[in-house]
Amino acid sequence: MGEEVNITYLIFGGHVEVHKYRYLYFMVLFTVYILILCSNSTIVYLIWKHRDLHEPMYIFIAALLLNSVLYSTNIYPKLLIDFLSEQQIISYQACLVQFYMFYALGGSEFLLLAAMSYDRYVSICKPLQYPTIMTKRTISVILALSWLVPACEVGGTATLSANQKLCGFTLKVIFCNNSIYKLHCVPSRALSILGLFILLNVAYVPMIFILFTYAKIFVIAYRSSKEVRKKAAETCLPHLLVLINFSLLCTYDVILMRLESDIPKIAQLVMTLQLILYHPLFNPIIYGLKMKEISKHLKRLLHIDKKN
Repeated sequence: MGEEVNITYLIFGGHVEVHKYRYLYFMVLFTVYILILCSNSTIVYLIWKHRDLHEPMYIFIAALLLNSVLYSTNIYPKLLIDFLSEQQIISYQACLVQFYMFYALGGSEFLLLAAMSYDRYVSICKPLQYPTIMTKRTISVILALSWLVPACEVGGTATLSANQKLCGFTLKVIFCNNSIYKLHCVPSRALSILGLFILLNVAYVPMIFILFTYAKIFVIAYRSSKEVRKKAAETCLPHLLVLINFSLLCTYDVILMRLESDIPKIAQLVMTLQLILYHPLFNPIIYGLKMKEISKHLKRLLHIDKKN
C-alpha cells in the first residue's frame, strides 16, 4: 500500500480516440518537438555566433528561446513515451519534478519578457544612459533572477505538495500541472496562499510592469520623430505579441484547474495541447521573422538572402 501512495496514474485525456490514433499523435508531436528544438536552437546559435547580435535585447531573446527549449523538454519526452505505452504511469516524485519545472520555467518566461520590456524602455526613452544602465553585470543579474526567483518560489509549493497525503491516483491531464492538488486528501490552505502569491509575483506583477513600460515607450515614441516610432514598432511589437500569446495560454491553464469538471474532455485536451504546441514554436517564428537583424542572418544561413 505504501508503494501505491507514491504512484500517480496519468490518463491521456481519457479518450478512446487518443489510443486509437496514438501513433498518428506520436508522429505529429514528435515532429513538432523536433521543430521546436531546431527553430529555437537556430536563433540562439545565430545570436551566439554573430557579434553584432551581442546586445542586451538579443541576449534576452536567446535566454527566452532557451527557456522554451527547456519548457518543451520537460514535457515532450514523457508525453511521447506515453503515446507508445499501454498505461501512462509516472511516480509521484517524477510528477512533482515535472510540475516544478513547468511552473518555474513558465514564471521565468514572464520575468524574461519583463526584462526585455525594461531594456526597450531604457533604449528608447533614455538612449544616452543606455550603455551605463544595461551593462554586462546588470544583464547577468537580471538573467540570474529571472530563473532563480521562480525556481525558489515554485520549489516551496513542490515541497509542500510532496508532504501531502494522497487520496487520488488518477490525473485527468496529459502532464503534471496544478491538477495534482486534486489528488490531495485535504485541500491545503498554505498551498493555496503560496500559489496565489507566486501567481501575483511571477505573472501579474511582471505583466503590469510590461504593460506600463510599453505604454511609456509608445507615448514617448508618438511624440518623437518618425525614426523613433519605427524603432519602437520594430522592437516592441514582437515582444507584445509573445506576451499576449503566453498570457492567454496561462489563462487556459487556470481555467482548466478551476473548471475541469465542467469542460468537455476533448476541449480540455485541445486547450492543454495549446500550452505545449503553439507557444514554443511561436517565439522563434516571431523573433526570426520580425526582428530585422536576426532575420537578415537567418536568411544568410538558409541561403535565401536576396542578391542585388
